[in-house]
Order: sequence, then C-alpha cells, then structure tokens
Amino acid sequence: MKNAQPFRVEPLRSKPSAPNLSALDRFLFGLWSLFLDKHRLRRAAVVIRPSTLLRLHDLLKKRKYRLLYSTGRKAKPGPKGPSHELIQAIVAMKQRNPRFGCPRIAQQINRAFGVDIDKDVVRRILAKYYRPGSGDSGPSWLTFLRPVKDSLCSVDLFRCKSIHLKSHWVLVVMDQFARRIIGFGVHADDVDGIALCNRSNTAISTQGAPHYLSSDNDPLFRYHRWQANLRILEIQKIKTVPYVPLSHPFIERLIGTLRREFLDHVFFWNAHDLEQKLEGFRQYYNANRAHTSLDGGTPSEITAEITSGRADIRRFRWKSHCRGLYELPVAA
Repeated sequence: MKNAQPFRVEPLRSKPSAPNLSALDRFLFGLWSLFLDKHRLRRAAVVIRPSTLLRLHDLLKKRKYRLLYSTGRKAKPGPKGPSHELIQAIVAMKQRNPRFGCPRIAQQINRAFGVDIDKDVVRRILAKYYRPGSGDSGPSWLTFLRPVKDSLCSVDLFRCKSIHLKSHWVLVVMDQFARRIIGFGVHADDVDGIALCNRSNTAISTQGAPHYLSSDNDPLFRYHRWQANLRILEIQKIKTVPYVPLSHPFIERLIGTLRREFLDHVFFWNAHDLEQKLEGFRQYYNANRAHTSLDGGTPSEITAEITSGRADIRRFRWKSHCRGLYELPVAA
C-alpha cells in the first residue's frame, strides 16, 4: 500500500462559550423583549439567562424607590473646600509674614475672621498656592500658677548687641498667667545691684508691683540691693530649681520668641532706640499676636483689656506692626 495516506486525527472542537454581554447589552435585550410577540418570546428567551431578568427587575425596583424618596438633585459628595477669599488671605499672610508657620497662620485667621480652620488645611493651601521667592526663609508649674494667677510675674535678663556691637542688657518682666509682657528695662553698661533695681522698677512702673516675682538663681538676683528692693515693694520672691532651665519655662520661651521673631531681624543704635523698638513689640505681642498656649488668643483678650472684632473675609485691610516687620488683617 504504497499510495496509502497517513491517518490524521482531527482536533476536537470545544463547545462554543456564551457571549460576554455587558450590563448595557443585557438591559437592551430585556427592553426589547417587551415588544416581542408572546409566541416569539418563548423562543427568544433562551438568549437571556433568568438571573439577568431577575437582576434587571431588582435594579428597576431600586430605581423606582430612589426616585420616589430622594431629596432632589444631589450635590457633589465630599466636603467643600475653603473659599477663594480665604485662600487669598492665607497666601497673603504667608507672603507678608514668611516666618509664620501653619499653626500660627490658622490661629491668626481664626482670630481675624472668626473662621475655624485647621493647620493641616493651611498646610495644603500653602503647598498648592504659595510660591516663596528666592529670598524668603523660614521662624508642675501650672498647678502652682492657678491660685496666684493674677499676681505672679517672672523676671529675667538677656543680652543683645547693637549695630556697633555694643552689649545691652534687657530685663523683661512677664505675667505668667496671661503670658503678657509687663515691661522692659534696658541698660547699656554692666549690670549691678543699683542698675538692676532701677530697670526692674521701670519695667513694672505701668503695671504696679506684683505679689509674687519668680526669678532664676543668677547671681544678679542675689544682690543685697535687689533683696532690699523686693522687701520695700512687699514682693515675695520665688526661686526656680538650680541648674534646671525647664523650671522657668515661660520667661525662657518669651526670650527665645523675642530673639527669633524680632531682635534677629532688626538693628538698633543705642539704648533709647532699643527701648522704643521693644515697646512696639510689646504692644504687638500683647494685643495682636496669636498664642498657641492661649488657644489662639492674645494676652490682652485674656485680661479683658481689649476685645477684638472680626473682619469680613471679603473686605479687610492689612495693618503693619513692629515697623512693618509683621502685617496682620483687620476690619476695613
């Protein structure tokens, strides 16, 4: 059998699968079935699975009740973002005060306009809309304070340099409860007992002598004249824990804030010039600067010296403080 052909095995064909219909295809088939004759419907029903019809019927029921009991046109889901005016105010405050951080900006906006805004919202707004220029750069005592909150002050000394690199000593007196600056005393020469007493009396002259005065263990505060001055003024002294700066936190934090936010950015010529500039910072610090420890309030509001009014976010103006170093929004 030379001419015999080799035996071939034909491959078995698999059973054709059902078409992959989408939800729209199934919906259209179900809709068209309504227009078929009853006799033709029995023969055409084989192309649609019963589960498809049941699902279509269930979707129609849900759609019916959604239309019957819905409240009308639904708004876009999700919380609304800040208004355009609020975004402009936040960006403008950062541009005018580049050393302000997100918590400070949120507190100042809340104080100026009465808008409850979180620091994270400020951070997202600045990340999206704020473009800094090339020259921009960043910036248990409480238990004891409660019974003596109206009469406890802290005092401390620090040194700064004039434009001529001459040392000036600054004595600062602070109300610990309200975080309010009582006053400053500036001395251009070396500080002794007499100079310390004179500067202290000058600093508290506008407020009056407190009942308690807290100080650290610096040798200057152990002078005989200083001790005698406290006895004459009937001021009871309180000493901090030796070699522990954290035991005197409020005044230390104030001095750090004074350096970072003011003295590191201005020059002064002499003691008189320094006194005038420190007085401007004292007014800004007490009446306009938002304080984290006071929940965004100011010392003057805590002591009820002033009541701040809210500005309209759509109509306000910018007011400069500390000779233009800071600009904050106020009512127009």
